[in-house]
Amino acid sequence: MASADRQMIGDATPGRVAIIGTRDGAAIGVDLALALAAEVLRVVENHPQRPILMLVDTQGQQLSRRDELLGNAGYLAHLAHCFELARARGHLLLSLVYGAAVSGGFLSLGMIADRCYALADAQIRVMALPAMARITRIAIDDLQALCRTSAIFGPGVDNYQRLGAIEEVWDADLAAHLARALQLPAGGDARARLGAARGGRTHAGPVIAAMLSAP
Repeated sequence: MASADRQMIGDATPGRVAIIGTRDGAAIGVDLALALAAEVLRVVENHPQRPILMLVDTQGQQLSRRDELLGNAGYLAHLAHCFELARARGHLLLSLVYGAAVSGGFLSLGMIADRCYALADAQIRVMALPAMARITRIAIDDLQALCRTSAIFGPGVDNYQRLGAIEEVWDADLAAHLARALQLPAGGDARARLGAARGGRTHAGPVIAAMLSAP
């Protein structure tokens, strides 16, 4: 684990799982995105089809002038493409949110996985409600009311589990949860189906089906 860039690499259960992730709420900018992407490619090259576990603790993309001028979105996309390459080469991709998971950082390191898991006390959100209120010009009291009735607006593990974005919440026996998750096949993207079954995202499945069946 490198304290300077707050990335996390290594192996859990030697020979079986590669670990790639962040700690201390790291913001993912161009440098960290490239470092993480390089580690993904190293695993693909040196450990064919080894499952990859992403450990997620990120405050999102790095909000600095330098990173924005360098095109940070492209670096985040590169990181996501590297994970997609790993998937295409037969690597099972799992992610575990154990700290914070925010916006673009979570999309490229976490949501890209075949299945996402989280600890109960993890903090997951696209945007803090005060910031959402400023951008949408919806009063924060109204947003809070919407959060109570719709998982789409609400932050937190429970809401993201209802949406289908989080497959399952893991408790203290992490080794047992990981062992079970490794036995499950990748099985495609089940988030729309889970979101519909859990009542948090009811329209995604029909919309996806209509788009795929369109001439």
